[in-house]
Amino acid sequence: MPAPILAPSLLAGDHANLAASAAQVARLGLSWLHLDIMDGHFVPNLTFGPETLAALRRAGSTLFFDTHLMLAEPQRYIEPFAKAGANLISIHIEPDYDHADTLARIRQLGCQAGIVLNPDTPADAVAQLLDRVDLVLVMTVQPGFGGQAFRPAMLPKLRQLAAWRREHGYAWRLEVDGGIDLHNLPDCHQAGADTFVAGTSFFRAPDQAAYAATVKALG
Repeated sequence: MPAPILAPSLLAGDHANLAASAAQVARLGLSWLHLDIMDGHFVPNLTFGPETLAALRRAGSTLFFDTHLMLAEPQRYIEPFAKAGANLISIHIEPDYDHADTLARIRQLGCQAGIVLNPDTPADAVAQLLDRVDLVLVMTVQPGFGGQAFRPAMLPKLRQLAAWRREHGYAWRLEVDGGIDLHNLPDCHQAGADTFVAGTSFFRAPDQAAYAATVKALG
């Protein structure tokens, strides 16, 4: 299993000063920042566009931008996000488009590529793409809004994906996103996850360093 990583979600940061929220993550010694990109179609919310990533880069952020496209047509926006500074671009399996071609294009643009499953989507849905990705993201809430409660019923899906990773010798990271906090994070790790997106629970925590320490201890 890869070394554990905490990826705070900027969606829960200070929208009046996103650069400050990103800098706050860096000050804790963390290396990843999760960026939730929503289009108001695939999910019922609007968030950031490529210009937000570009602005964070101009403000000096050197964090690894873990960019999660919750879009009805993600294939149309791969290049703008890659040019804006994304390091990894993850796309959902649920919309109808050429997933394999889009993953290949992400890599051609110099980014790592990820595939994402919503809570009601079975692990089998991405089985044919697992040799083409650098990350698999399991949503543990229905995407669209922060602050939702973690769904323990997603743990078997994590175990299944982790088992396939072991069996086939894949090297991709297994990420969880949705209601992750200090209580359920160890359970997700035990089920096979190694990358943890924490939004509301992280940015509103009285001791954010506790998150960094907890994830470091898992390794």
